[in-house]
Amino acid sequence: MDPKLVSIMDGNTYVLSNDSGDVSTAAGPQTGLYSFDTRFLNQWDLSVNGERLNILAVDSLNHFESRFFLVPGAATHYVDATLSVIRHRWMGASFNEQLTVLNHDMAPATIRIRIGMGSDFADTVELRQGRSGPRSGRTTVQVEEGCLRLSYERASFVRETIVSSSEPAAVDERGMTFEVTVEPHGTWQTTLQVETVLRGARGRDVRASLAAHRGRQPPQMHQELDDWLKAAPTIRADSTSLTATYQRSLIDLGALRYSSWTYRERLPMAGLPWYMTMVARDGLITCLQAISFTPQLSVPTLRLCAVGHGTVSNDFREEDPGKIFYEVRYGESAAFEDLPQAADFGAADTTPLFVVLLDEYERWTDDQSLVRELEYETRKALDWIDRYADLTGKGYVAYQRRNQRGGHTNQGWKNTPDGISYRNGQLPGYPLATCELQGYAYDAKLRGARLARQIWGDPAYADRLEREAADLKDRFNRDFWIADRGYYAVALEADGTQVDALTSNIGHLLWSGIATEEKAAQVVEHLMSDRLYSGWGIRTLATDNHRYNPIGPHTGMVWPFDNALTAHGLRRYGYHQESARIAEGILAAAGCLDGRLPGSFAGYDRGLTKYPVTEPGISSPQAISASAPLMLLRTLLGIEPCGGRLSVEPAVPATIGLVELLDIPGPWGRLDAVAARGRLPASG
Repeated sequence: MDPKLVSIMDGNTYVLSNDSGDVSTAAGPQTGLYSFDTRFLNQWDLSVNGERLNILAVDSLNHFESRFFLVPGAATHYVDATLSVIRHRWMGASFNEQLTVLNHDMAPATIRIRIGMGSDFADTVELRQGRSGPRSGRTTVQVEEGCLRLSYERASFVRETIVSSSEPAAVDERGMTFEVTVEPHGTWQTTLQVETVLRGARGRDVRASLAAHRGRQPPQMHQELDDWLKAAPTIRADSTSLTATYQRSLIDLGALRYSSWTYRERLPMAGLPWYMTMVARDGLITCLQAISFTPQLSVPTLRLCAVGHGTVSNDFREEDPGKIFYEVRYGESAAFEDLPQAADFGAADTTPLFVVLLDEYERWTDDQSLVRELEYETRKALDWIDRYADLTGKGYVAYQRRNQRGGHTNQGWKNTPDGISYRNGQLPGYPLATCELQGYAYDAKLRGARLARQIWGDPAYADRLEREAADLKDRFNRDFWIADRGYYAVALEADGTQVDALTSNIGHLLWSGIATEEKAAQVVEHLMSDRLYSGWGIRTLATDNHRYNPIGPHTGMVWPFDNALTAHGLRRYGYHQESARIAEGILAAAGCLDGRLPGSFAGYDRGLTKYPVTEPGISSPQAISASAPLMLLRTLLGIEPCGGRLSVEPAVPATIGLVELLDIPGPWGRLDAVAARGRLPASG
C-alpha cells in the first residue's frame, strides 16, 4: 500500500484516503470506503470556499480512528490562515467523520463547505487485478430528506451507500454543501455518517446478525483493543525498537480480524488494501507464527477451514474432497461466479498447513477437545495429500491450474506466474511439485500421526502415517537434491526433471524437518551466502539466477514471514548464529519502518541502503508480516512446549541485548522467558 495513504479499519470495513483525508481519483486509485469486497465510496473530498485543504498534521490515533489538521488553500496561506479544519474520523459499524471548522479571525466568517460524494461500487478483486470497468448492474442516486442514497443493483446483489449529516445541508446528487457563519474565534461542527448496506433476501442487511457490525463507539473499541493486548505476553527489552515492533505487531494482528457472514468468531484477514478477507494460507501461517502469543486466534481459523473444506471435485473452484480453500470473497465477481473467489481452492499448501496448525495449537494449549472436534476434517485433509494432490503418480504434492480463466498458475506461496523458474529463467511445465509442499506434507503426516496416537486412539493409522512420512523423506532427499550444486531443486516437473533455481524455498525444508542432517549444512551455507542473504533478510531468488529482480515479489524481494520460518528451521537444526543473524536483520528492518513490516521489501544489499526499500503496491499492514516478529522472538528465546511444560533455551545476539517475555500462556499457566546478555551458542 502507498505509504502516503492513511487508513482506518474495523473488521473488513475500511477507508483509504490521502493525507488530507480525501478520497478521489486524484487522491489515488486505491482510495475509497470498502466493505466485504465492494468499494462504497470512490469520492469523498472536502473543500472550503472552493479551495482544497492542505495538511498541517495527521494524528493516527489507532487502527479505527484518525484526525487530520488542515487549512484551506495553498501552502503560502499557512502563515496567515484565519481558518483551520479538523477532520476526526472513526470506524465502527459505519464510517463517521466529524468536521470542525475554527475561525481564528476577529470578524465573523461566512464560508461554504462542500463534500463531494460518489461511488462506483467496484469489486476489490477486479481493482486488484487492474481490470475494473463499467458495472453490469444499475447504479442510482437518490436525494432524500437530509441524506444521499447511492445504490447499485444486479439481480439479487444490492449494495447501498447512505450518507447523512447531524447539521442541515443542501444535498444534491454529487454531495452536500453547508453555508455557515462562524463567529469570531468560534467553531462550527457537524458529524457525517456513512452507512454501507449489503442487502440480501427480503432486503435485509446480510451482516445484521454479526456482533461486530452492531453500533460501537470508540470507547468500546479502545476497550476491545486493550483486552486483546492484555491477553498477550508483555515484553521488556534493552532494544526500544524491538519493544515497539512487538507492540505494533500485536496491534496490527488485533486490527486485522473480521467476522465473516457464516462464522461469528473473528478471523485473521490477510492485509490492506486488497486482501481484507480470509486467505487461508495467510491465516494459517499467521496463526503458526503467533501461536506462542495469541493462541486464541487459531481456533476460529481452524474451524472455518474445517467448515469450508472441499466436498466435491470442481474444476472452476479447483476443489477436491478434503482440500482446504484458498480464499473467500463477497464481492460481485464472486457472487455471479465471474471469478472463483466466492470459495477458491486454488492453493496446494493450505491443506497440509491446516494439519500442522491443529497439532501446533494442541501442543501449545493442551486443547484436545478441538482436535477431537476436527478429527474428520483432519483425516480428510491427510487423505487429500495422497489421493488428490499426487498429480504425477510419483508420490509428491503437485499442482496444475484447472480453471484456465481465473485460476492461479502457481499454487504455492510464490503464486505469481514467474514465481517458479529454472536458473536460466525458463519457466517450467505443469503439473509441478515444489519442494516446500513436500516438506509441509511430511510435517502434516508426522503431526497427524501424533494426534492419531495420543488423542484419537488410532495407533494403526499413526503407524501408517509415520511410515508414509519416512518414505516421503527418503524419496524427497533422493529426487530433489542437486548433488553438483549442493541444494534442493525448487521443484520437479512431471517427468522428474529438477527445476534448478536457487530460492528461499529451501529454508522451509528446515522448518518442516524434511531435510536430512547431512544436507542441511550445505543448505544453510547457500541461505546465508551473499547470493541469497541481503543483510536485511533472505531473498526469494538468488542474485545469479536469470530472473533475479530485487523488486520482483518472488524473484528477489525479501518476505519477513519467509525469513521467520527459515530462522526457526535453522534453529531446529542447531544453527543458532545463522538463525539469530536472520532475526536481527528482519527486526532491524522493522525498526527502520516504525515497527511495521510490509508484506515484502526490496532485496537490495544492506550496504547499499540505510533502510529497507519498500514499494507502494505491497500490502501493509499484512498479517503474515505482523506475526513474523513474534516467531522470530520465539526462535531467539527458544521457547517450545514440551510435555505440558515450557522449554526456554535463549540464543539472542548481543546487538539485541536483554529480552524478557513475561506471562507466556499455555497449559503451564503463565511463565516467563528471559534472555540475558551473552554470547550465542556455536552452530551446527
